[in-house]
Amino acid sequence: MALRMKSILAILCAFPALAGILVGADWPQFMGPDRSGVVSGSLPDQLPVAGPPVVWERELGSGFAGPVIADGKTILFHRKGDEVVVEACDASAGVMLWQFTYLTDYVDSFGFDNGPRGTPAVADGRVFVHGAEGMLHAIDLESGKLLWKVDTVADFKSGQGFFGRACSPLVVKDRVIITPGGSKDGKPAGMVAFDVKDGHVVWQSVEDEAGYSSPITVPGSPDRVMCWMRNKLWLVDAASGEMVASLPLRSSMDASVNAAQPVACGEDRYLISAGYGVGANMVQLPGLELLWQKQDLFDSHYSTGVLHEGHLYGFEGRQEQGQTLRCIDVEKGTVDWDGEAVPGGTIISVGDKLLAVTEQGELWLIRATPEKCDILSTAQILRSGHRSFPAYANGILYARDGRKVVAVKVVGD
Repeated sequence: MALRMKSILAILCAFPALAGILVGADWPQFMGPDRSGVVSGSLPDQLPVAGPPVVWERELGSGFAGPVIADGKTILFHRKGDEVVVEACDASAGVMLWQFTYLTDYVDSFGFDNGPRGTPAVADGRVFVHGAEGMLHAIDLESGKLLWKVDTVADFKSGQGFFGRACSPLVVKDRVIITPGGSKDGKPAGMVAFDVKDGHVVWQSVEDEAGYSSPITVPGSPDRVMCWMRNKLWLVDAASGEMVASLPLRSSMDASVNAAQPVACGEDRYLISAGYGVGANMVQLPGLELLWQKQDLFDSHYSTGVLHEGHLYGFEGRQEQGQTLRCIDVEKGTVDWDGEAVPGGTIISVGDKLLAVTEQGELWLIRATPEKCDILSTAQILRSGHRSFPAYANGILYARDGRKVVAVKVVGD
């Protein structure tokens, strides 16, 4: 607990705007306030028999981009026909406040969902969205007015990869960071930082292809950014883009992806996990030293697990073969328990409980304990076949499938 509080204080010192967010008031970016999928608060021991009350719902287009919550607004990022849509809705009522659209011709190479995939980020009155076609837009949060845009394909030769661009933007102080995985003027631009005000390039760094894992800041060292790309795990200086350390880490298979974010397991240790033979890897700062690597412990195909009191909870295994809800002890590197088998899912930690949204469209309320798999309640809230990350703020869970977004009240008045 002391380590966790120390990390929280470090984040608050680096990002004063987050001071009112960490108690769960907002969910302004991918995987929450500090990108860990963990927020404080409390959840009930049971959901209503008929399921949690639906506060509101709205029709959506395609995409795996999750919703975010900021300043009383829900920001949605999806695609209808040849238009990508960014819209702000009243977080408590679902009424649309503004809408911004742009044209896209992106087509998924494998015939899957045509995106977008990256979850928006909101900071200092700006909304940042990164589309599957490679466009980065900055939009005014209040009005929906375009502030600036960057074409990462034209400017940085960003490659489409298997499933298009999927990086969820990361805002660090006065810059927004994404991973085009390209180059510019003969210099590597695997990772690029743009000025939040006008979009000019602050720095470009890292010679690597884009993966499907998004960058994070390092708790305790917020001047460091960590990102797992196609071939390596990278640690860079957030101010300059200078490489601090790197670790070669990828599957030997060409048809493989790195999608889960690194998970902080204390002040200086991170669990890096994927399928395709990569397995679970514990690395240590400052040099990204590989402490251990284990197969069949926790293979994250696409969703990132969450840490609660030294134990990692999440969905383990390949999506094609089915995944299992699993709890592991990150210190011992052992399995605590295996739970329900499902196609896949995502998970959020709230106080001493977990909220999981499965690919079958079910919401699970789970007690966070290493003793056993204790699923307290389940409810159908969405259609099956979707894998976007939900948002949780002010007792309401915001989740989407390929046709709609729904806001359900998990904590009563």
